[in-house]
Amino acid sequence: MSLEERLDGLALPPGEVVHGDGGSTLWVSHGPATPDLWVSIAASKPGLWPLVLGQDGPWENGELVGAEPGQHDPAVLLPKWWYEYVEEDEDDDVTAPFGRDWPGFAPALPFSGDPDGVAFALVSSLLGGDPRMRLGLVAADRGADALAEMGWSGPANYVGDMGEVVAVIRDWEERFGARVVGVQGHDTLHLSVAAPPQTHDDALLVAAEHFALCPDNIWSSLDAPTLDAYAARLVGQDAWAFWWD
Repeated sequence: MSLEERLDGLALPPGEVVHGDGGSTLWVSHGPATPDLWVSIAASKPGLWPLVLGQDGPWENGELVGAEPGQHDPAVLLPKWWYEYVEEDEDDDVTAPFGRDWPGFAPALPFSGDPDGVAFALVSSLLGGDPRMRLGLVAADRGADALAEMGWSGPANYVGDMGEVVAVIRDWEERFGARVVGVQGHDTLHLSVAAPPQTHDDALLVAAEHFALCPDNIWSSLDAPTLDAYAARLVGQDAWAFWWD
């Protein structure tokens, strides 16, 4: 079913469907989003995934390229990326206490909140920080797939196939109750997390996965330029943001 067919009959504010390359499509509101509108779409689940969209994104000029999640395996991808990035980084202290060796995956963690409720809290926080943010709707049943369907390619400077990124986020949806809540511009992704790490040891393993997906979260951080410092920020944190330079 097309995006337009899924939108049919919904009471929506003024907006438009944006078409990108590769069949990617995204409905974008003309005016600011509201938490209530986001909740009404998320609760009714009519095959649409709601997103909070920042200003000046690729949906403004159609710079969207569709991707297929495919059969990528996060168990292969994350260690591969880890070794690529530690090879680039001559400072072993950045990935301490693990050094240059891939430490393995974080275990699935118990939920500390309802995934939908945690997602709504992040929506409210994002809109409170920038009330100009708009609503996006994508024809998808889960947030990871929405990124592929809408054609967002924020990690392109590091990962050429967005389907690989989607596979990792799908895995995080299962293990950590992650939900794709919003994207800002060409480079920033926001996830809510219903099962964040509650100990520093668990957080270190999660931090290693974050570094493998998005090394700029550590490399470009002023207050957490090492894996150990970054992990300390993840303990109990139910919102994850990723920024690719």
